[in-house]
Amino acid sequence: MASEESKVPTHRLSRFGKFASLATRVGGAMVTEGAKQLAQGKKPKAKDLLLTPTNIKRVADQLAHLRGAAMKVGQLMSMDAGDLISPELADILSRLRSDASPMPTKQLATVLSEELGQDWQQNFIEFNFKPIASASIGQVHQAHADDGTKLAIKVQYPGIKQSIDSDVDNVGTLLNVVGLIPKGVDYKDLLEEAKKQLHAEADYLLEADLLNRYKLLLEDSPDFIIPDVLQDITTDNVLSMTHVAGKPIESLQHADQNTRDRVMTLLLDLLFKEIFSFKLVQTDPNFANFLYDETKQKVVLLDFGATRTYNEIISDGYRLAFTSVINNDDKGLDQALTQIGFFSQQIIPEQKQAIFNLVKLACEPLKCDGKYDFGSSNLAQRLSQAGTVLSMEQDYWHTPPADALFLHRKIGGLYLLAARLNANVDVAELFESYRVDL
Repeated sequence: MASEESKVPTHRLSRFGKFASLATRVGGAMVTEGAKQLAQGKKPKAKDLLLTPTNIKRVADQLAHLRGAAMKVGQLMSMDAGDLISPELADILSRLRSDASPMPTKQLATVLSEELGQDWQQNFIEFNFKPIASASIGQVHQAHADDGTKLAIKVQYPGIKQSIDSDVDNVGTLLNVVGLIPKGVDYKDLLEEAKKQLHAEADYLLEADLLNRYKLLLEDSPDFIIPDVLQDITTDNVLSMTHVAGKPIESLQHADQNTRDRVMTLLLDLLFKEIFSFKLVQTDPNFANFLYDETKQKVVLLDFGATRTYNEIISDGYRLAFTSVINNDDKGLDQALTQIGFFSQQIIPEQKQAIFNLVKLACEPLKCDGKYDFGSSNLAQRLSQAGTVLSMEQDYWHTPPADALFLHRKIGGLYLLAARLNANVDVAELFESYRVDL
């Protein structure tokens, strides 16, 4: 985590000024580099000029400093290279997955006073001003309640809510101006969806409600731990929870095979429950949202800001889609994808076939007889490559429905984790009870 404190720009004009100055500096650097290459007899492409190490660092550093929507859009896109952007831009934006600089103590204290009152410190016997995590929308602090309970207090960066729409628009404009979004891509609808999602994530009372709903759904499960919300000291901008300890989920790559297989089986089984039973899906697959409690042998689930509800139509559409792929039934798959909303736009047969092929590839573990070996399958990379080809080929772009986009991001993230853990999972068996009787 970055240790240097950095004041969050809160005023819209101040934030716009940061973007304008970034665009100017990046543009200036492109002109300079272009002139240099022309003098050497080369004919540089605009994209190559943008992707110099200096410009890559400029873009990543500026978005990280602005945090909020700017940084979150970067994170969303870097997880979805095949869905929207070129692999080169994914490399730039992947830098934003690391934690942001924390806000200064004075700014933090101001936020806490505004949210919990001038005497906010009376809620704790101890509050650590140094964050244990800093991310795109807020930072997390460790504290202790009067009874000694260890707490995690998530504090939102000031001005984030007010900046979401303009920041998202500015990021979209910046990426479009420098030519990193393929021509003809209707990216505006996706950016509008990103705004909606980000406004939801910036509503900590909503996140508290989603966390409580999710916890209720899993109350009888012996395999998962979810924090408790402290409703009395939770506001729209401060989310107070019990602190749940655990080791990073990806560190299990050093665990024995049985543990790795069991954890991934639990997470993929939970995914099916989310889609088909709960109709409530935590769509952010960031590895930091999962921990493992070795003592209790349980998976810890964190961060419910990106949790989305799915209606019966979408849920049943995915049941039919997965069943159709297992049965090699293209007609059923066509019906399912249409129901989900994939073919609401005009689409040529080649595009439809390309989407069919991508869905079938994603369902490869479902068609495996017995345990699927994620470690040797290279599935996550093949999906990313296939998605990138689909989005970058001329006239092949097809904007996926938002519900599908977020769900596929979750599936792709779990596949990446399964590959990292070299896990073997009988995915077909996990889905068996949800298959449609045809």
